[in-house]
Amino acid sequence: MPPLVAFAGALGGLAVIRWAYRTAVRINRELEEARLARVAEAAKSHDIPTLRRDPDTGLYRPG
Repeated sequence: MPPLVAFAGALGGLAVIRWAYRTAVRINRELEEARLARVAEAAKSHDIPTLRRDPDTGLYRPG
């Protein structure tokens, strides 16, 4: 009986690990898609300013 309990515990542990791995992969994929969508939306709406170098001071300014 004890080997059967150990085997069942090992199978249960593997199932939990597999579920956790798949969930982590899914969450990371969704986060990456959301990040890419935000970047694309910001680029489309021109929220990201272009920096140009001021020839007099040498500092970068939006322009």
